[in-house]
Amino acid sequence: MDKIAIIGAGTMGNGIAHVFAQNGYAVNLVDISEDSLGRGMATIAKNLDRMVAKARISEEVKKATLSKITTFANLENGVKDVDLVVEAATESLKIKLELFKNLDSICKKSTILATNTSSISITQIAAITKRADKVIGMHFMNPVPIMKLVEIIRGYSTSDEVTQTIMDLSKKLGKTPTEVNDYPGFVANRILMPMINEAVETLYNGVAGVTEIDTVMKLGMAHPMGPLQLADFIGLDVCLSILNVMYDGFKNPKYAPCPLLVNMVAAGKLGVKSGEGFYDYSESKKAEKVSNQFA
Repeated sequence: MDKIAIIGAGTMGNGIAHVFAQNGYAVNLVDISEDSLGRGMATIAKNLDRMVAKARISEEVKKATLSKITTFANLENGVKDVDLVVEAATESLKIKLELFKNLDSICKKSTILATNTSSISITQIAAITKRADKVIGMHFMNPVPIMKLVEIIRGYSTSDEVTQTIMDLSKKLGKTPTEVNDYPGFVANRILMPMINEAVETLYNGVAGVTEIDTVMKLGMAHPMGPLQLADFIGLDVCLSILNVMYDGFKNPKYAPCPLLVNMVAAGKLGVKSGEGFYDYSESKKAEKVSNQFA
């Protein structure tokens, strides 16, 4: 497996492209927006600069990594000759189904189609294609260049061969792949999102304030980041989407999103990416304080 296409140049997509390229793979980074591609490449370069500054990699490795990435604003040109596609588009079932239908018609028959979805059914995505045995979940953690875990989710029809190929590939990327079954939220978000939702409920019910809730979880439970700050970093809209997928999938009220979370998303308060969530990121020092935790 030599050539990889990453669909989506956002936070997850550029991070995945970074990791593949740094490990010697030729990467096509695909996005419908030239602006998004530019921002994605700028983020990769910035993260590589940080690694050089901390002596984790050399300047030569940085240059070699960037040289491995080619950007495409056209889906067909970006994926037609690759061995693996990793989709990292918006966490929307409609968007993913449309994408995978197109990918199935464009890509080589041998191409494996992976999705970085954090909650949506791999089986449902695979069913839109004519290669269900070659569709798999490859859920990276954020920030991708730092976090070691990759959840490997096999759908109902995913073959043993494809699963093993992706497990082996993840190890070559320096990651720790962990195979899980195809149920809403998989493992990471099935446990994480109810915790975040409960933190929002705790705030909503007036038990404690934002910083107090996060301090309790950081100092009392040894979490590197409090759940409300983590929600801001993930994106409150993403948290809401994952909770809705689990609520719809299990029909269990324990996954119902807190009304406060719903209202904040409706108001456009999405966290770091919108400049405001549970914390205010409009002041550069506050935003810098959060982002530097991932440097």
